[in-house]
Amino acid sequence: MPKNSKVVKRELDDEVIESVKDLLSNEDSSDDAFKKSELMVDDQEEKDGDVEEGSDVEDERPAWNSKLQYILAQVGFSVGLGNVWRFPYLCQKNGGGAYLVPYLILLLIIGIPLFFLELAVGQRIRRGSIGVWNYISPKLGGIGFASCIVCFFVALYYNVIIGWSLFYFSQSFQHPLPWDQCPLVKNASHTFVEPECEKSSATTYYWYREALNISSSLSESGGLNWKMTVCLLAAWVMVCLAMIKGIQSSGKIMYFSSLFPYVVLLCFLIRGLLLNGSVDGIRHMFTPKLEIMLEPKVWREAATQVFFALGLGFGGVIAFSSYNKRDNNCHFDAVLVSFINFFTSVLATLVVFAVLGFKANIINEKCVTQNSEKILKLLKMGNLSQDMIPHHINFSSITAEDYNLVYDIIQKVREEQFDSLGLKSCQIEDELDKAVQGTGLAFIAFTEAMTHFPASPFWSVMFFLMLVNLGLGSMFGTIEGIITPIVDTFKVRKEILTVICCLVAFFIGLIFVQRSGNYFVTMFDDYSATLPLLIVVILENIAVIRIYGIDKFMEDLKDMLGFSPSQYYYYMWKYVSPFVLLCLLVASIVQMGLSPPGYNAWIEDTAMEEFHSYPTWGMIVCISLMVLAILPVPIVFMVRRCNLIDDSSGSLASVSYKRGRIIKEPVNLEGDNTSLIHGKSPSEVPSPNFGKNIYRKQTGSPTLDMAPNGRYGIGYLMADMPDMPESDL
Repeated sequence: MPKNSKVVKRELDDEVIESVKDLLSNEDSSDDAFKKSELMVDDQEEKDGDVEEGSDVEDERPAWNSKLQYILAQVGFSVGLGNVWRFPYLCQKNGGGAYLVPYLILLLIIGIPLFFLELAVGQRIRRGSIGVWNYISPKLGGIGFASCIVCFFVALYYNVIIGWSLFYFSQSFQHPLPWDQCPLVKNASHTFVEPECEKSSATTYYWYREALNISSSLSESGGLNWKMTVCLLAAWVMVCLAMIKGIQSSGKIMYFSSLFPYVVLLCFLIRGLLLNGSVDGIRHMFTPKLEIMLEPKVWREAATQVFFALGLGFGGVIAFSSYNKRDNNCHFDAVLVSFINFFTSVLATLVVFAVLGFKANIINEKCVTQNSEKILKLLKMGNLSQDMIPHHINFSSITAEDYNLVYDIIQKVREEQFDSLGLKSCQIEDELDKAVQGTGLAFIAFTEAMTHFPASPFWSVMFFLMLVNLGLGSMFGTIEGIITPIVDTFKVRKEILTVICCLVAFFIGLIFVQRSGNYFVTMFDDYSATLPLLIVVILENIAVIRIYGIDKFMEDLKDMLGFSPSQYYYYMWKYVSPFVLLCLLVASIVQMGLSPPGYNAWIEDTAMEEFHSYPTWGMIVCISLMVLAILPVPIVFMVRRCNLIDDSSGSLASVSYKRGRIIKEPVNLEGDNTSLIHGKSPSEVPSPNFGKNIYRKQTGSPTLDMAPNGRYGIGYLMADMPDMPESDL
């Protein structure tokens, strides 16, 4: 290029710069708000970098410090107490190892696809549950509010269980453990064992009388249990401090709360395998009973467990994924977290049955010893003949196999009089067949087994600290499912909202630390979440697949992931998952109708549980829990349908989304000869012609047109430009 041509080019560039300056200087002062907007003209690479990496935006969304932190948060939320005390019980009850087959099938049919769906919409729209469903279709905005209410109901009683674990944790620093032996009662003349404990067991007595001090019915309040009230307060303080800064504070805690339970489970598994009888427990666990696997009840319970194990419908999954980068591979996350959850359940089942096998072996040895003494007495009294006892049997050191041999001989020889002898069949399988779940497993069966461990206080501390961490991990996701949608929607300060939420939940939660509180925990666990969450997830599926459009959603996933998801998800979302969810909903309603509503009350005189039906007011509370949880869905639908809320006036309609960030729209923008640009980021808008004043600011109150998929436009208008195509999700 000639030298003077460079001079000419520089002069031309100066003229262009001057013309742009003239253009900007002619804009009046009313355009200041617009100048601060996100719309700018620059090359594609710089814009994408600004959008993806962040710039000076007032409403900048927090983000995870690392991918590991996010995965641990999702794992901590999905892996909870149910993996330890619900999954092993279902395996034991529904065919042992055969139960894993329907569970895996249903995990692939409804678990992973629906988990992937929630991760995708949260990551794409970058909002909590309220904002996500309002964005897809304002008429279905009630789905998010319903999720928040269910989260609040579950948080109320779930933190009580953490409080119980804290109480047992605090009592574990003593030797012997306080639930090791029945307490002695002294009176003026003699000392005797507490009758309630003698009729049950030391661990059962400690749970019902020392820990809960439980009343005999739901109607008998009995006042507050001050020990559990303090523990509940401590649990809510821990949750509040961990959540007060959002993922900035809770994310760091996840490194411990999510990983520590695996350390404990592995330690328990290694220790358990070294105990006598542990192999019997594991063998009993994984012995498949194929005939049971074909029963419809097994598939219903497996589907329910898959559904709740992944935390579908709570909003916590959406809330956590909303802090991800837009191009994060959420498909990989969905598969990874789902299978981590499954293998954690299997690991916990191995641990539980290894320990229960050890416990069953100890109980079986006691049974053999006691019944051998009975046989010796019957031989001395002449009720049994010495000839029927094999010569190699030594009753002073009799084994379980020898005892069962003698038992079978006596049963055959003295068939008619056998029942009157009072002998018991000491089979380790009979003890393992006693199905125990929930608090009965954690606070009675497992604690009893640990009393026989060497260094039992150490193992007790580890076990209950693990329960606290499992509970806290799930609580973080549950509270995030409440806080994030409200902060996103109503723009309140997260710190203040977190403190208020925890305080309100603590005071409402006092009903669970009455002497009758355990019965309220059962009520909330049975009625506050199951049906409402099923309805919520069905509506989520409809909203994305039918209203937003499955083809458009698949295109969004391709744009977000960088590759097209398998067509497997297309057919699962469109046909299989909705059908399975509807079947599960119907089956749950039928099961609820066939099962008499009630609870197991602890009767002090008999030291046994007794089934009680709920009183009338209790039934009203049960029905109210289900109705209140799902009520926002029809209310929001009718409000939107009847246009009872002016969209142009407020918050929800004036928030739009730009390549993974939230943009607050200036309201009252108006222009002539304009067209609405739906959700386009600056990098996606063609470069305008600087020969005209192309940007015009609205001065009136526009009516925001809704896109065909129920979404609102971004609010900035361009004159003399053709209508732009809609953006993706």
